[in-house]
Amino acid sequence: MGKLLFIVVIAVLVYWIIRTRKPNKKQIIELLPDASEDMVCCEHCGIHLPENESIASQGIFFCSEEHRQNYLNSEP
Repeated sequence: MGKLLFIVVIAVLVYWIIRTRKPNKKQIIELLPDASEDMVCCEHCGIHLPENESIASQGIFFCSEEHRQNYLNSEP
């Protein structure tokens, strides 16, 4: 009887440790929105980059100041 009780206590302890270490889906979902970011396409070369790293001009996005200048100079 003593061995059975010991095994049950160990099993419950192992289950509790595994349960507390493994993050649940709700915790993971709460972290995801901070990691996501809108992506935009450079009008000149077509590369995709995060919006906060792009250069916007007249509602058009560019990956660098050089590409912005090239695009604006090539417009008729």
